[in-house]
Amino acid sequence: MRIELHEITIREVADGYLDNAEEGVVGYGGRLDIRPKYQREFVYDEKKRNAVIDTIRKGFPLNVMYWVITDDGSYEVMDGQQRTISFCQYVNGDFSVPVDGHPMAFHNLPKTLQDQILDYKLMVYFCSGTDVEKLDWFRIINIAGERLTEQELRNAVYTGPWLTHAKSIFSKTNCAAYLLANKYVNGSPIRQEFLQTALSWISDGSIEQYMSAHQHDPNANELWSYFQAVIAWVDLTFTTYRKEMKGLDWGSLYDRFKDGLYDTDKLESQIKALMIDDDVTRKKGIYQYVLTGDEKHLAIRAFTPAMRRAAYERQGGICPKCKKHFEIDQMEADHVTPWSKGGRTNADNCQMLCLEDNRRKGAV
Repeated sequence: MRIELHEITIREVADGYLDNAEEGVVGYGGRLDIRPKYQREFVYDEKKRNAVIDTIRKGFPLNVMYWVITDDGSYEVMDGQQRTISFCQYVNGDFSVPVDGHPMAFHNLPKTLQDQILDYKLMVYFCSGTDVEKLDWFRIINIAGERLTEQELRNAVYTGPWLTHAKSIFSKTNCAAYLLANKYVNGSPIRQEFLQTALSWISDGSIEQYMSAHQHDPNANELWSYFQAVIAWVDLTFTTYRKEMKGLDWGSLYDRFKDGLYDTDKLESQIKALMIDDDVTRKKGIYQYVLTGDEKHLAIRAFTPAMRRAAYERQGGICPKCKKHFEIDQMEADHVTPWSKGGRTNADNCQMLCLEDNRRKGAV
């Protein structure tokens, strides 16, 4: 990893400053990508923004900033985006700050004060290196201010035509991915959460490896096609939408079960029954359960201490399987009639088994 410290004036950074909203923010004569396309929008509030200008006016030092040197020799702001946008907006005349008790825009200041701001020297580290080195370094410096998400960190490393196309689909307000799947996917496109979800699905969680392999692809059509296929499969398989479907790991379910032939009416009846079953405490797990049959996804309601004690006393401490006596803390509560066969989690259906017999039963 190569890191070089440079002194750069606000005058230089603000030269060519242009804010194209979600199309990105640039400066430094067009060579600095201050906020890449479809990354999060400006988030500093008025108090923080004004504090940046006050710090500069008084000649106090701002924290160091980090710029990434890209493959084409231009730069991207890795750390310092909000501070950079703050002083560029001020120099651009976008807002005023209190000066001696009066609101003053940049153009209202005497030329000597304007020059003082424009000639202020920023301490900027230029960073270059391998993808792994840059990602590790960015995670280390991402400890203060408005922290970047993991996906924003990855985006700073794996720049190229593939990422530009992927962000146009997954990282813009009301983008195609959001319009297609917002009821199934948590988070915000602007914070890169839709892109991260799609990448996690297609790569089985190996996001960095996938981005590295496809960094220089001309487009992200493979990712977009896969994402659409997942959502289409969900829509076709589960015919009634419920809020519990949002945020599930649909990608892994699609990969495992996409080739199965399901009776969708039967699935819906099963889901409906489970939704009103008081013993099912984790409703979001119903969708994994109807596909896998694994009860762990449902978090079946446990027997209460009172139910356990009543069963223990009723049995006289005797395990009905091995017929031996145990203390209550050496036994576990169990359904006489299994929940999967209609047994309820109530006192009448509770029995106490010794640890060995209960675990042997659970393994059957």
